Amino acid sequence: MAFVVVYDACVLFPAPLRDLLIRLGVSGLVQAKWTDTILDECFRNLKKVRPELKDESLARTRNLMNAAVRDCLITGFEGRSTESSSQTPMIVTLSLRPYARARRSS
Repeated sequence: MAFVVVYDACVLFPAPLRDLLIRLGVSGLVQAKWTDTILDECFRNLKKVRPELKDESLARTRNLMNAAVRDCLITGFEGRSTESSSQTPMIVTLSLRPYARARRSS
């Protein structure tokens, strides 16, 4: 059984890393997951950095991502507890934020 990995917006932002992570999800090495909120943040920030990108192009990328990885979209989690139980599979969140904070501090 592959690990469930929730991709945060910061790792989906750079296209080469996004491509690699999606390929990992397609291959079945991990169960790649994200939410609409994560994608909203990713593409909103991408638009800020690359204002020349058209909304239609970003929407197409988003749709291709959702179509490429089976069962990738997490829904229905709002208002639920984040406590895990012994019956919940291990979930890993892939984020670069702790690393980025550590780099700024030094």
